[in-house]
Amino acid sequence: MPPGVYGMQDVWEREGRQQVNMEFLLPTGIYLNFPVACSDTISTIKKMVWKNARNEPLFSALSDPDAYVFTCINMTAEREELEDEQRRMRDVRLFLPILRLVAREGDRVEKLITTQISLLIGKGLCHHEFDSQKNHEVNEFRTKMRTFCEERAQVRQMLPWDQWMEYNFTCDLEPCSVVAQSGKSSPGYAFHIFTLKKSTVFRSAKQEKPEDYTLQINGRWEFIYGKYPLCQFKYIFTCLHGGITPHLTMVHHSVIIKYQEEQGGLSNQVSRSRAQSKPPPLPLKRVRRHFYTGTRSVINRGTTSLQSLSFSQLVVQAGLFHGSELLCKVVTSNEVSVCSEPVWDQKLVFDISVSDLPRMSRLCIALYGVIEKTKKRPTKKKNKSSDCPLAWVNTMVFDYKDQLKTGEFSLSTWPSVPDLLNPMGTVEKNPNIDSTAGLLIRFPNIRPHPLYYPPIEKTLILTNGTVFFQHLKLREIVDNKNYTEFFEDEKELLWKLREEVRQRYPESLPKLLLITKWNKHEDVAQMVGLLQKWPELPAIHALELLDYSFPDPHARSFTIRCLRKLRDDELFQYLLQLVQVLKYESYLDCDLTCFLLERALANKKIGHFLFWHLRSEMHVSSVSLRFGLILEAFCRGSIFHIKNLMKQNEALNKMKALNDFVKSGSQKATRIQTTEDMKVCIKQDTYMEALSDVVSPLNPSIVLCELCADKCKFMDSKMKPLWLMYKNKYDTLGIIFKNGDDLRQDMLTLQMIQLMDVLWKTEGLDLRMLPYGCLSTGNKTGLIEVVKNSDTIANIQRNNSNSAATAAFNKDALLNWLKSKNPGDKLDQAIEEFTLSCAGYCVATYVLGIGDRHSDNIMIRETGQLFHIDFGHFLGNFKSKFGINRERVPFILTYDFVHVIQEGRTNNSEKFERFRECCEQAYKILCRNGTLFVNLFALMKAAGLPELSSSKDIQYLKDSLALGKSEEEALKNFKVKFNEALRESWKTKVNWMMHTFAKDNR
Repeated sequence: MPPGVYGMQDVWEREGRQQVNMEFLLPTGIYLNFPVACSDTISTIKKMVWKNARNEPLFSALSDPDAYVFTCINMTAEREELEDEQRRMRDVRLFLPILRLVAREGDRVEKLITTQISLLIGKGLCHHEFDSQKNHEVNEFRTKMRTFCEERAQVRQMLPWDQWMEYNFTCDLEPCSVVAQSGKSSPGYAFHIFTLKKSTVFRSAKQEKPEDYTLQINGRWEFIYGKYPLCQFKYIFTCLHGGITPHLTMVHHSVIIKYQEEQGGLSNQVSRSRAQSKPPPLPLKRVRRHFYTGTRSVINRGTTSLQSLSFSQLVVQAGLFHGSELLCKVVTSNEVSVCSEPVWDQKLVFDISVSDLPRMSRLCIALYGVIEKTKKRPTKKKNKSSDCPLAWVNTMVFDYKDQLKTGEFSLSTWPSVPDLLNPMGTVEKNPNIDSTAGLLIRFPNIRPHPLYYPPIEKTLILTNGTVFFQHLKLREIVDNKNYTEFFEDEKELLWKLREEVRQRYPESLPKLLLITKWNKHEDVAQMVGLLQKWPELPAIHALELLDYSFPDPHARSFTIRCLRKLRDDELFQYLLQLVQVLKYESYLDCDLTCFLLERALANKKIGHFLFWHLRSEMHVSSVSLRFGLILEAFCRGSIFHIKNLMKQNEALNKMKALNDFVKSGSQKATRIQTTEDMKVCIKQDTYMEALSDVVSPLNPSIVLCELCADKCKFMDSKMKPLWLMYKNKYDTLGIIFKNGDDLRQDMLTLQMIQLMDVLWKTEGLDLRMLPYGCLSTGNKTGLIEVVKNSDTIANIQRNNSNSAATAAFNKDALLNWLKSKNPGDKLDQAIEEFTLSCAGYCVATYVLGIGDRHSDNIMIRETGQLFHIDFGHFLGNFKSKFGINRERVPFILTYDFVHVIQEGRTNNSEKFERFRECCEQAYKILCRNGTLFVNLFALMKAAGLPELSSSKDIQYLKDSLALGKSEEEALKNFKVKFNEALRESWKTKVNWMMHTFAKDNR
């Protein structure tokens, strides 16, 4: 072929009814050629093929159209069967305009589901790629999880209709305490209730009962049912506070049963059609005096030649770890000269016996170069050398079947990190083998027969004994919540009194696990025995045990046993962290994976968000295999859910294309022109179809019905986020689509604010918080909920001031704006909403160390609720300019806020003192739950957020929550911070003025 650009990528990226001349190869050998529209579906094209083939020879030899499927070569140069015939041509993205019609092999339903799951998983990680792993662990995990998920799906479909609703339409409830308080003063209330009649059928008359009906919230897939007070439902609670009339519909249970049967019908069809899959072949059994391994060679597969790097020698370093604990001294290989494929052929011996290796031992290896530092002037001293980390890789010492590894292993390495060894890193090999070095190592055969880690019944050796006079010292150790490390005498005491710890201080289990000598099999056996009779812990303490510092399988199984007591709403609150710590699991089949799948298949809301938390990280090579396999298993157990998820995925792809169009257009045209072009683009059929009638990824009970193209716009920030407005039958709502910004930190911050709100409400304190929806859906892409009827403080001050330069100092602007939106008696309620929400966000932003607070990321609703947005900096990582910290106050409490709280009267100290009391009460509640926040942040280290990557980053949180201090000491410190925020608020106003000035002069 002559040089040039091949393929049709530019064709598929165009919109409209553009036509492409297609070639079709039929099973009869007949060749067809005719144009089709890029927006045509595969089903439409197949009908066109049959219409054109009628006039050709051998047409009678063709069977029914359903007996055939189109195959093509896609843009990734792979052969693909187009089983999903509702896809459009532009979404298939052919490499060349050729389709071949072939006889369908196997079961159509099964192949269709397989294709849809492959498309949903994304990143090209299709099922044949799972098969191509030729990995027995992957094969066995897929088989086991498919059976596990499909069985649970069948059990779910057998539930009575009212129990089935608990899975499909989880009640969205407020905490009981705040509901009880609000219910005391609630007046009589009016509802609009409609009736959804049953379909008319000929049958004998039957007496209707009230329990045969349930209430549905109009315009949502959300129902009101169960033995809860009406005002506890979040929708009713919100309506009560906002003075809005609830709109509900009475739905007969026959409608619910019909919906249940529709879902069950598809699942049963798949189950019936599934052929009996053969179990994967069992692996050959192989595997290991002192533990040792052999380092053979480096296979250089990278794009950069090792010879071209600026060092002359290569070294391998290896260490054995159990979690974060180094089991014995690190060993280092000899230096070898740099070449294309360096060879060591050296035995590395570790100072630990095989019998002392804990079950979760991992071998951590680092490859680095040695750089000679020569001095300019000759001296008698030797030249100094320094290490240049190149790559790292980890592998388990035992395989997933408890067998000690033997034989040769080729390990594809990962790019280097600042530390040479990386025990916190994944044990998966780098799948990008064409761009990384491969390290070839060999585990020796220690015995002629395989060696297995002994089962639990063979390891239970228990000894007892306590020392009474040391109990006071023990109490001091277990009461220290701010521990980072222990002295040797403390370790010895904890271990000596371990039985006392179990009986009297069970929540100190993490401390006991940390000081256990995991390189002594006698101690390990006793710790495992203790775990068998350890009392179950509350989730607040058990969560800590999912950190990578606790890899022992018995400890992790114990943790999951504790978490099983969590209600669905509690589990949902911690779901983000539970997904992240999957990265710490050493094997695919683990208790945490089974637990998450089990709960996701028992609660549709949990399943929805589990899907998106996993799907959003499929671009991360180190987790794409694990997350892809879990996603596949989940989809197998939620066949009916696939259609909605695919629709959401299609909508997100269209939003990304629209955002790219806006980014490109804004560089060439004015904002007005680009906005008009954007609206024209949205109004195209393909966009309107993809973006309408979508279940919201932010909230699966809400359907984004009709896209209002004329109300859509894009925002001014660098990445040009899309502002999309939807019209439902009873409401309008909006979402913001971001492409280019990492929303995971915002998502974590809003999760913490949501948790604070729950804790406060549980203790009867409703601070009118507004943790709006935020969801990361992919690599630097995601959605944010639009809070209606709200504006930024910057806009309010600018619109109520004569001069933009002095707008930040206009203390009357906020109060005047609230008066204009809340005339008459409504103003008192608006000021109350402002006071409570301001107190909540003062405490929340202080505790979380939220930075970059200016007047454009603090907003107020017309009802008076204040709330913060854009959480790009937290844990005390405040922005600075020329080395000077721009934010010099613990939290934002300006005098214009105080002016609103005091209702515009300077002598209204009673209102301000009540505000101060709310802040102090809220802070004390958070301090009492400080361990929970620290644990949740610690588990998020696995996410790799720039401002949360090590234990040091969490120290700010420990300090702000006064962990380890008494409530009196903590409150005393907070009062100092409160007074400082108030006293130094003028600095905030100066900062806001400079921000406004900089923004206006961009």
